[in-house]
Amino acid sequence: MFDMRFRHFITGLVLTAIPIQFAMATHVVPDSISVELHFKPDVENGERVYEICASCHLPDGWGNRDGVYPQLAGQHATVLMQQLLDIREGRRDNPAMYPFVQERSIGGYQNLADVVAYISTLPMTPFNGRGKWGIASPKYALGEQIFAEKCAVCHGERAEGNSTAKYPRLQGQHYAYLIQQARLITSHQRIVNPAMTTAITSLDAIETAAVMNYISRIRVPEEDLHEQGQ
Repeated sequence: MFDMRFRHFITGLVLTAIPIQFAMATHVVPDSISVELHFKPDVENGERVYEICASCHLPDGWGNRDGVYPQLAGQHATVLMQQLLDIREGRRDNPAMYPFVQERSIGGYQNLADVVAYISTLPMTPFNGRGKWGIASPKYALGEQIFAEKCAVCHGERAEGNSTAKYPRLQGQHYAYLIQQARLITSHQRIVNPAMTTAITSLDAIETAAVMNYISRIRVPEEDLHEQGQ
């Protein structure tokens, strides 16, 4: 069974109840209080909760090759949780998803833990959208070089990501979606960690296309693919 852990920041009403006590003791009132929450996800309930997501991300979590919706299947549960919380609390701007991740739509934290655990178990599509440059192309070699120099240290040698560090799995992701996100980061419409911002903004358009082409062509391990691709 999964053990979901994440940190959440409590502000507002909780803090407004205590400033007088802090003032009397001459302590400084903190801007936020960090609380670590622990959940044991229920994957069966996660499947039921996922019905809210399936109309856009599709029942299998494969998204669209045109990049409008990413492949979610097989993504690390910790990564998915972080993104849902960031969208819910306004740290990531995503107007289309914002209403669906609110508690009135999807439920509380337990439901979030359940649904991300379920999504992480879904087999990935063997037919993700890929860039146009094959392995024999100089652009493929360029992308491979850039990935090794700028991306692998966080996302792993095979773009497998890192669940503990919450670095997303990129292998198997649609090329068009990767390009779209790179453009959002470059234009500062999507805020990510400083290392990611530095890496992306250091690339020109050709280099960005080359590295995303390479990532889109990294093969997903057979055990993680839907049986159609095995």
